Amino acid sequence: MSVIQEIEKSFMRTELPEFRAGDTVAVHYKIKEGERERIQVFEGVVIAMKGGGSRETFIVRKVSYGVGVERIFPLHSPLIDKIEVKRLGKVRRAKLYYLRGLSKKASRIKERSRLEYVNAENKAAAKKPEAPKAEEAPVAEPEAVEAQVEETQVQAIEETPEQVTEETAPVEAQEKEVEQAEASQPEEAKAAEPETEEAPAEVAQAEEPQETEEPQSEAAEAKEADSTQDGQEEEKKS
Repeated sequence: MSVIQEIEKSFMRTELPEFRAGDTVAVHYKIKEGERERIQVFEGVVIAMKGGGSRETFIVRKVSYGVGVERIFPLHSPLIDKIEVKRLGKVRRAKLYYLRGLSKKASRIKERSRLEYVNAENKAAAKKPEAPKAEEAPVAEPEAVEAQVEETQVQAIEETPEQVTEETAPVEAQEKEVEQAEASQPEEAKAAEPETEEAPAEVAQAEEPQETEEPQSEAAEAKEADSTQDGQEEEKKS
C-alpha cells in the first residue's frame, strides 16, 4: 500500500450503506446558509459511480416537474449526513446514461427480488469487520489447545512471580532455615577465634623451657669433657 492510499484511508467513511447503480437513494446533504445550517434531502436513482478510495463519487438523477435534475456527490464527504437506500434496482449496466433520453415512465427500473435483496445485505455485512461468533468459530486441534494452555500458564507465572503455591512453600521455608544457619555460622566462628589464638601462646610457653634446657645440657657435656681431659692429663703426669 502506497503512502497516498494510507492517507486516503484515514478520510474514508465506513458507516455508509452499500449501494450500486440502479438503486434509488435519499442523500441527506448539509447546506450552510449564512450562519445557519440545514439538511437537504435529494432523492433519485444512482446512474453512475466513479473513482475509488476517498475520491469516489456517485451521480443521482431525479425528474422534478418534468425536468431531469442530476447531482454529483462525493461519497466520503463530511457534508453528507447519511444515505438511505429506498429501493434496489435490477440493471445490467454500471452507467445508466441512457435514462436521460427517456421519459419518466419509460425510465422506470425493475426492482430486484427479495432474495437478491437479502444477498446484497449479506454481502454488505460480510465486508464490515465483525467479531467471529462462538458457534461459527473453528474447532482448534488438541495440540494447539495444549500449546495455548502452556503459554497461558507461563504468562501467569511470569506476571505473578511473588505468589507462592502450597507445594513450593515448604521448600522455600527450608531454604530460609539454611540461610539463617549459614548466617549464624560466622558468629560462632568469631566466638571460637579467641580460643584458637590462646592455644599458640600456651604452646610457645611450653616450648620455651625446652630451648633453655638444651644449652644447659651442652654446658654439662662440656664440663664433663673438660674433667675427662684433666683426668687424662693427671694420669699422664703421674
